Amino acid sequence: MHDLTLRPLPTLLRPLANKFYRSHRSPMRAQADDVVWVAQQGELLAALCLRQLDEGYWLTRLFVAPAQRRQGLAARLLNAACESCQAPVWLLCHPDLSDFYAAHGFVPCSAPPLFLAERLMRYQRHKLLIAMVRRQAAADQWLDGTYR
Repeated sequence: MHDLTLRPLPTLLRPLANKFYRSHRSPMRAQADDVVWVAQQGELLAALCLRQLDEGYWLTRLFVAPAQRRQGLAARLLNAACESCQAPVWLLCHPDLSDFYAAHGFVPCSAPPLFLAERLMRYQRHKLLIAMVRRQAAADQWLDGTYR
């Protein structure tokens, strides 16, 4: 049996993440600017994407294979990816997921970076979403949209 590996995929292997998403009938797809993190144990079990912004990182597309859910895999992958960042990590999520993200250091944010604020406003026309941020130790000066 293979050991569990949490790592960013090399750029050339990004199509594997999109194949993983498609194999589970997910509409999610990694974009060209994304760093794709995966949990692997022989095969891909989970994936997420990080996109670098001027203000930090934007976390998107966290997906765990249905057969692997409720085993802490999302939490482990999330923490590994976020710990690699030396800046705040932002995300947009449904309010029902806020407790999960809060348990991993994310807090609600009323003033996300402009790039995300614009997307949040556009997305909220069709679905309920909130912005959250996880401040890294090296990025504690960033607070609700202003540097301190």
